[in-house]
Amino acid sequence: MIDIAAVPVSHVEWQGAVRIIRSIFPPIDLFEDIADPADWPLLVSAEMKTNPRLMESIGNLDLVPPERRVAGPGATYLMAPFTHVSADRPSRFSPGTFGVLYAGNTFEVALFETIHHHARFMARTNEPPGWTSQFREIVLDINARLHDIRGGDDAYAPLLSPDDYSQAQAFGARLRTAGSEGVVYPSVRREGGECVGLFYPDGAANPVQGRHIDYHWDGSRVDFYREAGNGQVYRIV
Repeated sequence: MIDIAAVPVSHVEWQGAVRIIRSIFPPIDLFEDIADPADWPLLVSAEMKTNPRLMESIGNLDLVPPERRVAGPGATYLMAPFTHVSADRPSRFSPGTFGVLYAGNTFEVALFETIHHHARFMARTNEPPGWTSQFREIVLDINARLHDIRGGDDAYAPLLSPDDYSQAQAFGARLRTAGSEGVVYPSVRREGGECVGLFYPDGAANPVQGRHIDYHWDGSRVDFYREAGNGQVYRIV
């Protein structure tokens, strides 16, 4: 077991980091329009008396400590990964009991990380070839002190397994319990790239929507992506 006290902590400042997310969910007005997160619980309680479906869009606010919540333009993109959590949707550093915001240091890193998971879903459900699933690019800034496993230490190799997330999930849970802000790590899907997994939304800021993107599934892999705004198609190699 990795001694988390021995894992170095680095101050990570990235401008123009990238997330790629599905486009099916609209922004949540509560996060976007109400400036003070301290007001959210009372507003949610009042709204649910007439709109019981509200929690479906907002998720579980209790999963984010009040002092770590963010509001204002683009806040949906920072809050949603932490309020919509399920054991049915585990990730590399979480078994699904808490949220993690993942981002790559470049568009290419975010693209390759995303198409890997999309391809696994398409293969599992035996989807026919074709253009699938609209995504959107979110450009944001990272500013956080993160546990750093980029150094190439052999002890970190199990945390970067391409397919087995069990040790990484246990590691992430231990870090979060110990008060960590998150993890910075080498991209598993794009050689030379780097990723962060933030445990709280206030480790990121200034989220701006970028391109809308479509992926093409050829029956075995994602082989093209298309920028919806201009129709330009790019081969993935």
